[in-house]
Amino acid sequence: MTDTPPTAAPVAETTEKTIDWNAMLAPYRQPVAWKSGFQLVSTAFLLVLFWGLAAWSLQVGYWLTLILAVPASMMIARLFMLQHDCGHGSFFRSQKLNNLIGGALGVITLVPYAYWRRTHAIHHATSGNLDVRGLGDIDTLTVREYLSRSKAKRVMYRLYRHPAVLLLIGPTWQFVLKHRLPLDVPRSWKREQIGVQLTNLALAGVIVLMVWWLGWRAFLMVQVPITLITGAIGVYLFYVQHQYEDTYWRYREAWNYFASGLEGASHLTMPKVLQWATASIGLHHIHHIASRIPNYNLQRAYDNHPELREVTRLTLWQSVRTLRLTLWDEDAKQLVGFRELRAIRDRISAELEAGAAIMATKPEAVPVSWR
Repeated sequence: MTDTPPTAAPVAETTEKTIDWNAMLAPYRQPVAWKSGFQLVSTAFLLVLFWGLAAWSLQVGYWLTLILAVPASMMIARLFMLQHDCGHGSFFRSQKLNNLIGGALGVITLVPYAYWRRTHAIHHATSGNLDVRGLGDIDTLTVREYLSRSKAKRVMYRLYRHPAVLLLIGPTWQFVLKHRLPLDVPRSWKREQIGVQLTNLALAGVIVLMVWWLGWRAFLMVQVPITLITGAIGVYLFYVQHQYEDTYWRYREAWNYFASGLEGASHLTMPKVLQWATASIGLHHIHHIASRIPNYNLQRAYDNHPELREVTRLTLWQSVRTLRLTLWDEDAKQLVGFRELRAIRDRISAELEAGAAIMATKPEAVPVSWR
């Protein structure tokens, strides 16, 4: 991994005018039943293997249990990626089968399938749209929105965006607590509400069986670190896929679906073993412009079409450094960190003073617009 700046993304607002992305990527959309089935069975087998080894390792030493918790966590993360494909209808041809498998996987991943599927669809339909934020994404404020808030609210936002909260406290809240009773589910989402409760019942049954087999202490010693690591992996991957310096945010009138996918979703390059473990989700820009492509076809699409390589590429090391980015600077059209805030605030103040001076000398002048 090199310490070089990420490759800049193209101006995708004009790209989609010359390329028919739907037609180009249509050949990759068809799932292959045996490939999907093999992914499902092999990943589930590896999860059982690593989980069982972690439970056995309690007799050797807890240090070994914590080591084995890492590959076990990666297998749960991979199962979530397969659940993710089910939610997009790209894992099997039958949507009923996708929903059945996705619902079952939701018990293992702690993510209620129907609820997640609907909120994730909203994320895809609105990603990068400044007028539609707050459901299915990581809360992001513009610089002006942040500066307009009270001191207490600014402190809360700083805490929310702190890496320790995002990667430790946040995943625990999201996967262990919030998904058991998601209060943001509208009353009209009857199917999703039922799905949450069915997931909870099935999860309770699994926990009872595991505790009966191992006992409370052994079960918690194995499962707690696995849950924490899996949650951190999931949130981190989702974060770096959309939160980087030259990402894409626009207001509704300027927002474009393909532009948000190509400029607002990164290509996270990983070693092959990690790409396999994460089901190629690092090729996130392709997924966002063609979400019906099964995970095992994403790399093939990327290899066959040079146009898909002209996006922001991040190595793992570069992705770590994106954790400091917290605010969207509308003027510079880039994400910035809190450390850049003073210079930006001074610039805004100077612009406001200049605008006020113009208004004082020319009362008929049109007021300055910040949007």
